[in-house]
Amino acid sequence: MNDKIPWDVIVVGGGPAGMMAAGTAAKRGAKVILLEKNDTLGKKLLITGGGRCNVMNSEFDNRKFLAKFKNDGKFLFSAFSQWSVKETLDFFHENGMDTKVENELRTFPVSDSARSVWNVLLNYMKKYHVTVRSHAPVAKIVRDHDVLIGVKLKNTSAVRGRSIIIATGGTSHPDTGSTGDGYAWLKDIGHTIIAPTPSLVPIALRDVWIKKLSGVKLSDIKITVLQNNKKQDAANGKILFTHAGLSGPTILNMSKDIGELLKYGEVALSLDLLPKEDHGALDAELQKLFKINNRKKLQNALPDLIPRAMVPIVMELAGIAKEIQCNNVAREKRMKLIGVIKNIPLHVDKLLGAEKAIITSGGVALDEVDFKSMRSRLFPNLYLIGDILNIDRPSGGYSLQICWTTGFVAGTAAAKKS
Repeated sequence: MNDKIPWDVIVVGGGPAGMMAAGTAAKRGAKVILLEKNDTLGKKLLITGGGRCNVMNSEFDNRKFLAKFKNDGKFLFSAFSQWSVKETLDFFHENGMDTKVENELRTFPVSDSARSVWNVLLNYMKKYHVTVRSHAPVAKIVRDHDVLIGVKLKNTSAVRGRSIIIATGGTSHPDTGSTGDGYAWLKDIGHTIIAPTPSLVPIALRDVWIKKLSGVKLSDIKITVLQNNKKQDAANGKILFTHAGLSGPTILNMSKDIGELLKYGEVALSLDLLPKEDHGALDAELQKLFKINNRKKLQNALPDLIPRAMVPIVMELAGIAKEIQCNNVAREKRMKLIGVIKNIPLHVDKLLGAEKAIITSGGVALDEVDFKSMRSRLFPNLYLIGDILNIDRPSGGYSLQICWTTGFVAGTAAAKKS
């Protein structure tokens, strides 16, 4: 090894989890080096949330928060008992970043800029004298029999350390450096790696007309997932039409299950634009609308009931002429209109790839990690954090919270170990 005097803690990966771990270990007195293969830290962090960075979700009840992780949540209680949502909020506030809470408790910097989060983390590491080495791609973890002694870089140099924290992330947005490097190193030393697949990912559709709606956002709608004409799943929330299909929080959170269904055959979606109205109530609403606007064109009256961008699509799917007036819509056409408003059919082509994924599922098997310290159960001086772990999580600030919590816990434990 090239370093004669080992570092107390080596952190590999300069994303949110790695930066939190490095700063925390250094704050506790450890001599810390952070290795990053890119020219700068936090490349993926800076593009999260469209550049706004959904830094956390302000659900302060740990049980309610961890219930969002389904079966994986049971592994996280010990880590969250040490650093939870409240500690994260306090951390950013104490370091000069004000936050605001939006729909579904999604929490953002008041600045609406991921750069604010990035600055807090950089200043945190700088304050406690973390050494950062960029352009430092790691080739492998170095072991001496059953002991890990450091990491070897691709330029043949090496870094020796008493403790190693792996924070290299998954495989989403590989253009930012998340190419799954850590999986290979960990598999090489004996860890079980569940093959990564895109998890929170937009959906491509076969319906040509969706291209007309690219950029349109819809709120408070119901999405039903169908296979062989049988309901498989349903959720209410927001969607975003893209040039290829659908994205937005609700779609992202359903995407993994849709991907599983695609393995067994075709998958269809149904959009209900007015889920709070049943067919009878909607019929009454339409008749009232037609009466008030009896001499108006239907296309000019419908935006009082459904989103304006959807009007031409709904009329086309219902087989109603663009120029028809409200007082000329026969009952049969009205029934067709109701049927489309309550059930816009869409046909799934595929999930988009890892380059479009918000996160990937897969990674280190959770039973091989001690979540009280984030320590590997195979090697006592190895810590595994953030997206390297096989934790399925929804969109809405949950993924970053895993980074903050596991980063803190590992940084604290590694500093004690050193």
